[in-house]
Amino acid sequence: MSTTALPRLDGALAGSRAPAELVAALETNVGRVLRGKPGVIRHAVIALCARGHLLIEDVPGVGKTTLAGALARSIGASFHRIQFTSDLLPSDVLGVSVLDPKTGDFEFKPGAVFANLVLADEINRAPPRTQSALLEAMNDNQVSVDWRTFPLDRPFLVMATQNSEEHYGTYPLPESQMDRFLLRLRIDYPAPEDERRILLESAGRPEEDLARLAAVLSVADVRRLQDAAERVAFTPELADYVVAVARETRRSPHLSAGVSPRGALAWRNAARAAALCDGRDYVLPDDLKTMAVPVLAHRVIPASPVEAVARSRQDVERVLGEILDRLPAPG
Repeated sequence: MSTTALPRLDGALAGSRAPAELVAALETNVGRVLRGKPGVIRHAVIALCARGHLLIEDVPGVGKTTLAGALARSIGASFHRIQFTSDLLPSDVLGVSVLDPKTGDFEFKPGAVFANLVLADEINRAPPRTQSALLEAMNDNQVSVDWRTFPLDRPFLVMATQNSEEHYGTYPLPESQMDRFLLRLRIDYPAPEDERRILLESAGRPEEDLARLAAVLSVADVRRLQDAAERVAFTPELADYVVAVARETRRSPHLSAGVSPRGALAWRNAARAAALCDGRDYVLPDDLKTMAVPVLAHRVIPASPVEAVARSRQDVERVLGEILDRLPAPG
């Protein structure tokens, strides 16, 4: 387990800039080290603005750690990285109470989860007991240890990476853990022209690339963005559309479990954050459609077992796409 504390800003940098300007500055800054992935960066910012968490499933070496570190540096936030392994204990994540011989009292030593942005690297290499240590933190922004509850700083974002379940030494994430992630994404390989730029311009060492980044927002700015996202207008007609889609997933013969009420709320929150990032104070049907697969695909379960995880994902995304095409969106 490794941790890196990043300096906080002394004051707000943004002043009275509009939310869209703050988002643009943040995305541009992160894009200086994660090249050619504006869509991935936008989704990470949406998760941050929606007070959500991010699950990235991809091959090693495509920039998952770089994305997490760049996002933390760009907002002047604290950042901890936890390398999940088979011998990682819940106390390594949450912290532990240690006896102070001078006072005779137990003193709590915070674990790596006490940071604004936590990178849970290869989360499914740890056993379920350790994975579950994150559940309360991700859901309630707090940690309970030895009958005491400790609040976590805001903003708080867990960015987890996951190896394919077909890889040796992995433990599948349970549905309850998957449901805590607002979005599931893939970064994928860069385009040839972007990979050429990386070869010519990058130091090749993430710590050197990240060292060039300065904070363009403060933690207080991010809190203001989160508050603004919650005020984005969401009409009753859009709520009816979300309910209709959720009901169709629950009735689909191709799915054994559909979208839960928590999934519907996550879809609404992601659409609000997406609208905010586009500079609007109201949600459009297209916001919901754009966020549907990243928010919903990992929350539903296919009805019949499939041979490969990738095939399962494709089947689920196809079913969701058919439902979205079949149900009319609000005008």
